Amino acid sequence: MKTSSLTSYSQPMDDALAFSALVLALSGQLVQEIHTRVSQRGFEDLRPAHGFAFARISVGDATTADLAEHLGVTKQAAAQLVEELVRKGYVERRPHPRDARARLLVLTETGWAATRAADQAARAAVAPWREALGEARFTSLVADLTRLTPPGPIRPAW
Repeated sequence: MKTSSLTSYSQPMDDALAFSALVLALSGQLVQEIHTRVSQRGFEDLRPAHGFAFARISVGDATTADLAEHLGVTKQAAAQLVEELVRKGYVERRPHPRDARARLLVLTETGWAATRAADQAARAAVAPWREALGEARFTSLVADLTRLTPPGPIRPAW
């Protein structure tokens, strides 16, 4: 895909810039599509950033400090996010079995329902891509992206 803004670069740069732009555009579209579908399922009070928090909390053994590290934000910012999710009924704090100062973050049933809605929304959002590429090409694309993706958490693009 070439655009007029890329024509002054050499061919390898065109491909690199096009790849960057395409991956960023798809990522933004995917986040928005998932968010829209989750909202349509009755979770209008959630923001995309909440889904990234749910991803860490759902694994278990998460504290506010763990969430801050996962999201790449300060502990204060994570604490504000946790307070919002607690107030909205998606997360609850429980005593930590090994650290009296810390509290474990646990999804409530409403939090799990939102997580299931997001999983279903992600599958639905990707379905047109799978259909457009065909099963074999889609599977190959997932394998290629798996090789390129860095280890670690998936974070929002703040």
